[in-house]
Amino acid sequence: MLALLGFAIILIFLILIISKKVSVIVALVLTPVIIALIAGFKPLEIGQYSLEGIKQVAPTGILLMFAVLYFATMLDAGLFDPVISFIIRSVKGDPLKVILGTAILSMIVHLDGDGTATFMIVLSAFLPIYKALKINKLVLPGIVAMSVGPIHLVPWSGTSARALSVLQTDSVHLFTPNLPAIGAGILWVLFVAWYWGMRERKKLGVIDFKYNHKEELTAEQKELRRPKLILINAILTVLLIISLMEGWIPAPVLFVIASMMVLQINYPKLADQKKVLRSHGNNIFLVSSLIFAAGIFSGILNGSGMIDAMATSLVQLIPDEQSNFLPVLAAITSMPASLLFTPDAYYFGVLPVLAESATQLNMDTIQMGRAALLGQMTVGFPLSPLTASTFLLIGLAEVELGDHQRHTFLWAWGTTIVMAIVAVLTGSLSV
Repeated sequence: MLALLGFAIILIFLILIISKKVSVIVALVLTPVIIALIAGFKPLEIGQYSLEGIKQVAPTGILLMFAVLYFATMLDAGLFDPVISFIIRSVKGDPLKVILGTAILSMIVHLDGDGTATFMIVLSAFLPIYKALKINKLVLPGIVAMSVGPIHLVPWSGTSARALSVLQTDSVHLFTPNLPAIGAGILWVLFVAWYWGMRERKKLGVIDFKYNHKEELTAEQKELRRPKLILINAILTVLLIISLMEGWIPAPVLFVIASMMVLQINYPKLADQKKVLRSHGNNIFLVSSLIFAAGIFSGILNGSGMIDAMATSLVQLIPDEQSNFLPVLAAITSMPASLLFTPDAYYFGVLPVLAESATQLNMDTIQMGRAALLGQMTVGFPLSPLTASTFLLIGLAEVELGDHQRHTFLWAWGTTIVMAIVAVLTGSLSV
């Protein structure tokens, strides 16, 4: 019964947001609350589950709130202006070069395994270019989302860390055998970038691009630019990213401190600070509110036991005669599973069940971890409504979640399928 309720919540939520019947934030909160009430859960229980979910996402909410403020301040101050100008000169109005460049830069930046930083850095640099060239606005978040997928398998990402801890293994056994599959995934993403780029080039042509970033700035934007502080801002940003990668300071605290520092350094006048805060307040509210709404969503699913019941029911669906295909099946379904399960729910709830099933079938349990990582909250996380950074991505790109999912889902799933095929061919997964 709990499993059915859980699947009903997920299905209704997906229908609501894809059909645009209600906003994402309303669907995230009301869908699980109403279903839980109908199922007989007491209001106090639902409240406790929700509060627990909010507590779990609170650090992420604080992180994204102040991270958005930090990079928005850097954008206002003009830190990325030289980068944007260089890219514009390099691509010369060719949509194909722009999209391929987006993919390559996203992969490089994402080597730190942090989707939040990648989305903010890449979109801050490329969004003005996509707007100027009139490229389909869904291409930017789509190609960025796909580009970070294969790279997110790195052992230091939060997703891989979960798998390593659950299976009690090391990166040599979990990550290294997947390297050929990761390489294949990267090639697939570059192919998609080339295909999308050719499509946009055919539609738009190679534009005689006379776009001058400085000349296109509004009077208010020019007033906020701080060209003399570019070097200081660049040094601070590099130190911020290094600190983020090394974990010297907890990320939420790091961004709170860093955002206040750059706000004071670039805009020491109170009136200017208020102007910056007001101009980005709407975006900050949308991102942070969606994160806390997602906390209620996942909190109710986890606290009520629906997640565990859903995981068990999924495993029981596998016929005995097809049990040898369990690793491949887990790999192929891992990407769509990102829409159903949070990383904690999958890796701490579903993966142990899959690993135990593999043990009973005399299979290498670590295969299940390799299979899961080919899609579950790696390729799938920038499309999942259960991931806070997804809302940051679509918020910065100024697109709707349903549109983003429809445009990118099948192409992203193709990444997982390609990686799964190569994993089988290279022995990372067995059949």
